[in-house]
Amino acid sequence: MTRLPHPIPYQGSKRKLAPVIDRYLPESMETFYEPFAGSAAMTIYAAYHQRAKQFILADSLQSMVDLLRSIVENPEWTATRYREIWEGQHKDSHGFFNEVRNRYNEERDPVDLLYLICRCVKNAVRFNGGGRFTQSVDKRRPGMHPHKMQAAVEGVSSILRGRTEFRVGDWQETSADARPEDFVYMDPPYLGTSIGRDKRYHQQLVQEELISGLENLRQRNVPFALSYDGMTGGREYGPPLPVSLGLTRLSIHAGTSSQSTLSGRHEQTVESLYVTPGLAESVSGVVNPKVEQISLAL
Repeated sequence: MTRLPHPIPYQGSKRKLAPVIDRYLPESMETFYEPFAGSAAMTIYAAYHQRAKQFILADSLQSMVDLLRSIVENPEWTATRYREIWEGQHKDSHGFFNEVRNRYNEERDPVDLLYLICRCVKNAVRFNGGGRFTQSVDKRRPGMHPHKMQAAVEGVSSILRGRTEFRVGDWQETSADARPEDFVYMDPPYLGTSIGRDKRYHQQLVQEELISGLENLRQRNVPFALSYDGMTGGREYGPPLPVSLGLTRLSIHAGTSSQSTLSGRHEQTVESLYVTPGLAESVSGVVNPKVEQISLAL
């Protein structure tokens, strides 16, 4: 493989930020946990670069875990099924998308979900509280081509098959057996998309519960990194985590906000990366992945 494979083009994926986040991971890790898996970008990066021996992929959404398992354990079937769905598009591709979305919402087929993610607006995945897919079709493009999808699926399977466990449930439950020699990477939904009017995920994350879970990890001496709050333009997504957790907070430039672009604005997003003691020194300014240097704070 000359490039990292990524079959799930998830908006908010840490695919581009993975090399920067990797700087703050321990030199040695037995098991790498990703309890808010989504597209599993950090797990794919860590597996590709031989950063851990075993991997645990987990999510609270059953069908997302089913999709990841299908990619890793049944790559040929997954790629073939995706091709069948993709080639089913016709002139009324918008209507076809709605048919697949309705079918997924009734049957929860994981490869139907893969097609919907690839074909929806800006790959901006949206679910309601019942886990039903609610995003609309992107009218400008047909979604990832089956040839590219097959290569990506086979690539992920080749680096994760045989050393990955899949779990469904709350993040604290799916990482409950993490040990000091392991590592937990967390990428939960932004606070601003988990509460209030703009809910985009099937399960909401209350900050108090997040803090309680982080305190538990700290008490167990489990090292972790958390991509969490930040800001787009001048809007902050949530208050900083309490200093009492003893974490180092870094600001990382995450690029142009796709959501702002959809609204006709051109705004930059800066995310916070919290890491446990010993993994990073505190710095002022914003880490810019493109130039790999520290720039002045936005």
